Amino acid sequence: MSVLELQGLRVSYRSRTARREVVHGVDLSVAEGEVVALVGESGSGKSTTAHAVIGLLPEGGRVDGGSIAIGGVDITPWSQKRLRAVRGAQVGLVPQDPASSLDPVRPIGVQVGEILRLHGVRDASTRRGRVLELLERVGLDDPVLRARQHPHELSGGMRQRVLIATAIALRPRLIIADEPTSALDATVQRRILDLIDDLRREEGTSVLLVTHDLGVAADRAQRIVVLNQGRVVEHGPSSRILSSPQDPYTRQLLADAPALAADGFRRPAPPLFLRDAAAAAAEDPYAITAEGLVKEFKVAGRGREPFRAVDDVSFQVRRGTTHALVGESGSGKTTTARLITRFLQPDAGRIELDGADIAGLRGDALRQLRRRVQLVYQNPFSSLDPRQSVAQIVAEPLHNFREGSRTDRAARVAELVDRVALPLDALERSPRELSGGQRQRVAIARALAIRPEVVVLDEAVSALDVTVQARILELLETLQQELGLTYLFISHDLAVVRRISHTVSVMRRGRVVESGSTEEIFTTPVHDYTRELLAAVPGRSEVAA
Repeated sequence: MSVLELQGLRVSYRSRTARREVVHGVDLSVAEGEVVALVGESGSGKSTTAHAVIGLLPEGGRVDGGSIAIGGVDITPWSQKRLRAVRGAQVGLVPQDPASSLDPVRPIGVQVGEILRLHGVRDASTRRGRVLELLERVGLDDPVLRARQHPHELSGGMRQRVLIATAIALRPRLIIADEPTSALDATVQRRILDLIDDLRREEGTSVLLVTHDLGVAADRAQRIVVLNQGRVVEHGPSSRILSSPQDPYTRQLLADAPALAADGFRRPAPPLFLRDAAAAAAEDPYAITAEGLVKEFKVAGRGREPFRAVDDVSFQVRRGTTHALVGESGSGKTTTARLITRFLQPDAGRIELDGADIAGLRGDALRQLRRRVQLVYQNPFSSLDPRQSVAQIVAEPLHNFREGSRTDRAARVAELVDRVALPLDALERSPRELSGGQRQRVAIARALAIRPEVVVLDEAVSALDVTVQARILELLETLQQELGLTYLFISHDLAVVRRISHTVSVMRRGRVVESGSTEEIFTTPVHDYTRELLAAVPGRSEVAA
């Protein structure tokens, strides 16, 4: 008997004028102890399908047809009151974002204990003992301390473990893991997925793994179900889906997944823009030189030593190439990027741009540096003004530096929008009206507006689905060749780094532990930490048996 079986599931949402169906007749089953991956891009209907199982659709969502069976019992017509008895006891949910799923003002122990209280564990000491067992079970050190702490005092990986502890508290038959690791570094991601695997093996728990990452699905699932625009376009054993996909959409997902791409490394080639200027470049081939960079931050508390976020960091980036800084959260890579762009002042060290020291620039000289170095952030929505149109956003640097007439600026904006492959009618739209990939293209167009020499990309594709991510990476490669751009690429995703970079520096705890060409780092890593990062790249291990 299947732990979960969906037959002909249809789900719609209420709009201003009518209802819009977003899930169209989905069939899906999960057997005892099985991991099934539900794969698709944002908007494919995978999270809606998962949340429909336990009656947690957003406001306006409704199951319009089909059936949902848990352990052979049809729960489709059940009220919210009856479904509350299913949540936690029979089906546990691990949501995507622990920051928004945990109450910021209540201690962790209280939040984990709440599900026990709601399901009849009235004795406070019994609940406390079970909470400590659960926190230890999910691998949190010092459970007594963690139970007293609030969410902001824990790392992202720790918060995700708390959500898993809550999901398994009542030993459910099924865990729905909805993008449980999409916001985590590769090594933390691996540990969380290992934990879910351990629970499955030891408790016999079944798992419905919702993900856009086929690398994760390849590693962890026995079967894969591919959703596209609310319809199942392909399903079957993971080995078959990965080796011989039948549907064009599945083939595209596989082609775009950087972790599953065939090994191939970028080697520096003279960009078109520089091929006639090779003699000039030969005198100083480096666009960026960082030497002995140090940055410290004060720590609250009397007498406490400052925190050294960047500790004697050095690297060089050749003109027209991409250099990646990689490492986990807290490794110092983003702080280093902000030093290079001079949004932060280094406490020690040199930063040279085309041989000129920029570490000590002040006032107007620092402002003029923005003409030469631009930054593209991770989250394109928060970095774009929602009150402005796309045309206004892209034109903003031109206004700031008073470049050209109004007609000249309009022509430049239209040229840039076309260059980043956005339709011209996007010019009058607001960021809210664009997809995540389109918003990132707008951010790239804005960064290029004043013709910089160097673009720093800080996790610029990490928030995007793999297909959108692949298109943005292709765009960056094309722009680099056509415009002679130099990129400093900040990322925790080594699969993406392999695809886009020529050279790599691996950072850990504020220091560079290894540097070299991308091929050297990936094929013959020297440092244990680099090997650990590479081992955590999803899609490289055998499909789960």
